[in-house]
Amino acid sequence: MQTEKEIILCHHFEEFIPLSESLRRELLDRIECKEFRKGELIHDSHKICTTSYFIQKGLVRSFYLKDGNEITEFFSCENEWVNSPKSFMQRKVDIYAIDAIEDTKVFCLDIKDLGYLFDHFPEMERYARLSMGAIFGHLLERITVLRFTTAKEKYDHFCEVYKDIHHRIPLGMVASYLGIAQETLSRIRK
Repeated sequence: MQTEKEIILCHHFEEFIPLSESLRRELLDRIECKEFRKGELIHDSHKICTTSYFIQKGLVRSFYLKDGNEITEFFSCENEWVNSPKSFMQRKVDIYAIDAIEDTKVFCLDIKDLGYLFDHFPEMERYARLSMGAIFGHLLERITVLRFTTAKEKYDHFCEVYKDIHHRIPLGMVASYLGIAQETLSRIRK
C-alpha cells in the first residue's frame, strides 16, 4: 500500500513526466517531511536557501522587507513547490523570506539531492522545464497586471488567479501583494 507521501508526490511528478521505478524510489528516499506552525519562518532571508518545499497541506507566502514593511511577493499552497529561487539556484543570500500563513505540512528536498536527481535521471530536466514554464507564465502575467491595471482590476485578477485560496489570506498580505494600501483594498472589495 502506498503512503500519503508516495501518492501526493508521485501524482504531482506524473502530471509532467512518467516516473520510472528507480526515479520514484530515489525521489521518495530523498524527501523528508516537516511541519510549520502558522506564523513560523520557513526560510530566513539572511540565510542561503538550500531546501525546496513541496506543500502537502497549508499556505505560505514569500516576502521581503522594505523600509521595515513586509512586502508580499507571492503565495504558495497545496501541490506547489516554494523556495527562494535566486538563493536556491545561486547559493547566495537574497532578500526573500518564506513564512507559514497557516499550519503547513511540507515535503523537503535538499539542493544536493535535487542535483543528484538531475545528474542521474534525464527526465528530471523535462520536469523542471515544464513546471518552471508554468511559473514563468504566471510571473509575466503578474508583472503585466501590476503595471497596467487599476487597483480594482488587480484585485479581481488576484481573486481569479488565487480563486481556491484568496479567502484564506489576510487582507494586509493581499494589499501588500497587490501594491495598494489596505484602505484601498477595503474600499474596492465593497
